[in-house]
Amino acid sequence: MLLLATLPSVLSCFGPRKNPDPDFKYQIDSFADLKVMRYKVPGWENLSLQQKAYAYHLAEAAKYGRDILWDQNCKDNLRVRHAVEAIIDGYEGDRQCADYAAFEVYAKRLFFSNGMHHHYGEKKFLPECPRAYFASLMEAVGCADEGLLEIIYNPDIYPWRRTPETSGDIVAASAVNFYEGVTRDEVERYYASIMDPKDPTPISYGLNTKVVKGEDGVIRELPWKVGGIYGPAIEKICGELELARGFAENEIQNRALGLLIEYYETGDLRKWDEFNIEWVKDTLGTVDFINGFIEDYNDPLGRKASWEGYVNIKDFAASERTETLSANAQWFEDHSPVDPRFRKATVKGISAKVINAVCLAGDSYPSTPIGINLPNADWIRKEHGSKSVTIANITHAYDYAAQELPTSTLTEFAWSQEEIDRYRKWGGITDEIHTDLHECLGHGSGQLLPGVSTTAMGEYASALEEARADLFGLYYTADPKMVELGIMPDPEAYKAEYENYIRNGLMVQFTRVKLGDLNTEAHMQNRKLIAEWCYEKGGDRNVIERKERDGKTYFVVNDFEALRGLFAELLGEIQRIKSEGDYEAGKNLIETYAVHIDSALHKEVLERYEKLNLKPYGGFINPEIVPVEKDGEIVDYEIVYTDDYLGQMMQYGRKYGTL
Repeated sequence: MLLLATLPSVLSCFGPRKNPDPDFKYQIDSFADLKVMRYKVPGWENLSLQQKAYAYHLAEAAKYGRDILWDQNCKDNLRVRHAVEAIIDGYEGDRQCADYAAFEVYAKRLFFSNGMHHHYGEKKFLPECPRAYFASLMEAVGCADEGLLEIIYNPDIYPWRRTPETSGDIVAASAVNFYEGVTRDEVERYYASIMDPKDPTPISYGLNTKVVKGEDGVIRELPWKVGGIYGPAIEKICGELELARGFAENEIQNRALGLLIEYYETGDLRKWDEFNIEWVKDTLGTVDFINGFIEDYNDPLGRKASWEGYVNIKDFAASERTETLSANAQWFEDHSPVDPRFRKATVKGISAKVINAVCLAGDSYPSTPIGINLPNADWIRKEHGSKSVTIANITHAYDYAAQELPTSTLTEFAWSQEEIDRYRKWGGITDEIHTDLHECLGHGSGQLLPGVSTTAMGEYASALEEARADLFGLYYTADPKMVELGIMPDPEAYKAEYENYIRNGLMVQFTRVKLGDLNTEAHMQNRKLIAEWCYEKGGDRNVIERKERDGKTYFVVNDFEALRGLFAELLGEIQRIKSEGDYEAGKNLIETYAVHIDSALHKEVLERYEKLNLKPYGGFINPEIVPVEKDGEIVDYEIVYTDDYLGQMMQYGRKYGTL
């Protein structure tokens, strides 16, 4: 699972980590509710020429998938982007006026979200310049299109990427381009007719296809592959992957890339599984990658996968922590506070490390996770293991960018100076440890009972799975075993994470939601579910207390041990729900605790946050990997850091546009 993880509180408050290079500015742009940052790539200079070449071609392969995600998010996204790019490239009129400034903000938001819908809130956003002005820009560059203008400005056309409503036809109501001419019932009946629930190694049915109903009334799957949908982009991806094979660090990487290319050429999901099994085996390489149709968060039915790419290098020193967790995975599984029926008797192959990102792409660009655990197939995790990573340079970039700002949510929403001091002392490391536990062990823990489908949770699967992994991490963050292993620096340090998690889950994260809107994003639902459930269930013991001071609301943890017990109880229940495939119980948890935001509290949070002059969402631009030639041969690959957000977006459109 990709993780926007705890989407760290370090978005606007920070622990003790200090920027080692204060002359390097991390935050480079801000607009609407967004800030754009850049990240450094420590360790690049220590790579061999072969490793740099390998990373370079993997990064090129990742960038060529960009148009795929845009089209997946909504079938008219690319038309809108091409019009916006034409205006930015060719408009010769006044670029200093207020209307053009508003157009440029829309363009930046469009690029950030890979389409017309907010990358996190999923609601369609509109330009703030007048429609007539936008029309004049299009006309000035020769791309006038009244139909496209209507799509851009009409709030009732594609109002949500995924609808927040869970009743009705959530397939027809969503803007995602995974289905055409079919209803939810038809899609579910179709997959029920082709799936074999007794298959011990089930493929991820529908992961890489679009479902359509033809004029003959027959429902078909159209594959995303060479010669199929997204063929031109996938051909470019395969070409770069083939070049990367020539620089692979070992034979496992070479074989894995070969299988990935076969999968792209055939669309055969058995090949995708074979690739993932081979990819998991590579635990010794320094350079690693993600490339494919992977996460199903954007599909209202939790089946179709968005395209994404990621290239990274191992941080050897920092990986000692995650390797310790991995080596003790069986102990954590055996002592998990869940029904023994749902624990794995033997934990296999959890490979954990800390990495530094080299290139973000697709669904990981510009907004990126801070931790990853893959592959997603439960049977592969059980039989072959998984890879888990914490992304250090992204987490650090959030920290350093926050330090460049004069205000923070920590000082605004924490109840006491004791809380503030505790987070500043321990918050940086406890955030990372919780992410490690979430990714390294949480997602790989537990097992389904025989006969339970991996898709049993339907549209609630993503939020429940993220909650399960978060709870696993929260429970063990406070365990004495963490101090014994030398991972947690102090027995009391976990309290910083507990206070921060509750503060964020009940208040701070809703700075990202427009007043009156529902809480729709899976990771935000997960955090609200956990915090809200614990607040309610611990009410008679005052485990979490709601306090007021000077007209402001605060949530204070009074009993850390009891809170850990509540985390254990909820983890046990969510693991039961997943293991037994109890759809109704999962639905009840999400709809009771995760979706609806108290309007009065929400209004207060937004007003307090507005005064801080912060941006609730962050994303990144990539450094450029530049080949260095001498006498006609490439002798090195340099990392060049750019601070031009809009320039990179335009460059990517020109160089990597394929659709």
